[in-house]
Amino acid sequence: MTITLTSSAFTEGAMIPRRHTCDGEDTSPDLKWSGVPNGTQSLALICDDPDAPVGTWVHWVLFNLPADATALPAGIPADSALKTGARHGKNDFRKLGYGGPCPPGGLHRYFFKIYALDTVLTLESGSTKVQLLAAMKGHTLAEGQLMGRYKR
Repeated sequence: MTITLTSSAFTEGAMIPRRHTCDGEDTSPDLKWSGVPNGTQSLALICDDPDAPVGTWVHWVLFNLPADATALPAGIPADSALKTGARHGKNDFRKLGYGGPCPPGGLHRYFFKIYALDTVLTLESGSTKVQLLAAMKGHTLAEGQLMGRYKR
């Protein structure tokens, strides 16, 4: 199954607005999704840049979003745990929360990926993308993605 993931800030393949990058306010964009299958117990979100010169750079790790959630507003705080029970993992800036596009040069692609899981994960806040992917293995019911671009 495929989850449809959208944002009012940018469309698929479009440029990510400056305010959601290190050159602006560095706040997370709003996200909205639909098509989450029955049996979903939680959602996870990863944003990464496969065009980074050092390999894929992780910008955001968020997991244990409630299964009935359908959106995230812009500007999610970088708290270890959100009021909804969701937890932030550590990005490759070595911080919790969202770290916006900040490419050293050239046009980069940023993939926002959402996953519907058949479980609530027992991971701690600060877990990495690698740890999240390992915990999700065998538990993904559906996924979706939204890709935006940014160039400094």
